[in-house]
Amino acid sequence: MEIKPPYIKKIDERGDLKIWVVDGALIREKTDEEFTNFGQHYRYPYIPEHELWLDQEASEDERHFFIDHLLVEHRLMKAGKTYGEALTEADRAERKERRRSGDVKKITDNGGKLPNPVDVHKELWKKLENGISVWIVSGRLVRSVFDIDFTAGGHDKVYEFVPENEVWIDDDIVEIERGYILLHELHERNRMTNGWTYNKAHAESSKMEYRCRHHPDELHDALAAEGWA
Repeated sequence: MEIKPPYIKKIDERGDLKIWVVDGALIREKTDEEFTNFGQHYRYPYIPEHELWLDQEASEDERHFFIDHLLVEHRLMKAGKTYGEALTEADRAERKERRRSGDVKKITDNGGKLPNPVDVHKELWKKLENGISVWIVSGRLVRSVFDIDFTAGGHDKVYEFVPENEVWIDDDIVEIERGYILLHELHERNRMTNGWTYNKAHAESSKMEYRCRHHPDELHDALAAEGWA
């Protein structure tokens, strides 16, 4: 059976590096469920050496941040730096560009007060019977102001800036994938509420998400089991 390539379109070139927008949903289904917003060869060996991959976004307003990040990460890891060392420098470069964009001021220009997480809310998806509120949030603002590594979703048991009893889903996640991310976050939060460590809960939730990506007919029942009714 022919395997569909993940490429959607080439958007730029930097020296010998080609920058591609790719189908992240396909990659997470077929190759690597942990693939996130972007990647390069020395972090994800299945990416060709001279390519940088950006996941397709629901909106395309963070590409320049991600490209700046990848250029630093790729250069340093090619020179022999560890992923951790390269990530630190790449995050620093990306954070600098995010500050220049004015994102931080959008929710911190409030008389010197700390940023209010409510300001990243975009739409209440649903309030569950157990009191958990699931919000679609501005992923760009979350990454610019709270945590540059925020990806796909999160909840109050992992992120100190997420208000109590809230689950956040990144608005950059395309609609077709939101159910799988929601399942992961609800499953993970429920296990952590019962005393599981993050690492154990995350690993179990990743398995659950991966199974449902391959058996989408099971997603509805899996969500219902986590309180989504």
